[in-house]
Amino acid sequence: MYAIVEIAGHQFKVEKDQKVFVNRLATEEGKEVSFDNVLLVGDGDNVTVGAPAIDGAQVSAKILRHLKGDKVIVFKKKRRKGYRVKNGHRQSLTEIVIESITGSGAKKAAPAKKTEAKPAAKKATGKADDLKKVEGIGPKIAETLAAAGIATFAELAKTDAAKISEIIADVRGNHVTDTWPAQAQLAADGKWDELKKWQDELDGGKA
Repeated sequence: MYAIVEIAGHQFKVEKDQKVFVNRLATEEGKEVSFDNVLLVGDGDNVTVGAPAIDGAQVSAKILRHLKGDKVIVFKKKRRKGYRVKNGHRQSLTEIVIESITGSGAKKAAPAKKTEAKPAAKKATGKADDLKKVEGIGPKIAETLAAAGIATFAELAKTDAAKISEIIADVRGNHVTDTWPAQAQLAADGKWDELKKWQDELDGGKA
């Protein structure tokens, strides 16, 4: 028997006694965990597909250890600006072993705890601006800021640099936010020539 199950935001095809590396779970080593977001269960020629999940299906596993994955090098470069940033990242992982797969009729178990609970995102107000025009902000950071309710230059200008760093803490890379509020204020005021001149002197948002 095998199953396709969602664990910590990713889908895995698993079988009994299989070891799987998943994004870090908050459960302690040696503890049992259950996952009930089972999308498909196969047993020989019998295949059950959920819509989207199978009611009552469950995958039980045991936490073996917490670890970090191999280092991934992230290198960013901007032509003609002398901008080069090299960062290393090691993903926090959890190794689990699949102990059982229940196709249906399983008792609903509490879902595995997430690494951290994030506060509900504030709803952005007003028409969104292109925050990527601020030196040092890329698409992922702009998306993260918008989800936190910062979608305009004016809102970014009013946000403390330390608060911005806290909001984008989960975005991969080494981000220097010191100049972002000031850059955003120039953009909000329509001082594009002044902003462009300053950005030519910046290095990834750092003066």
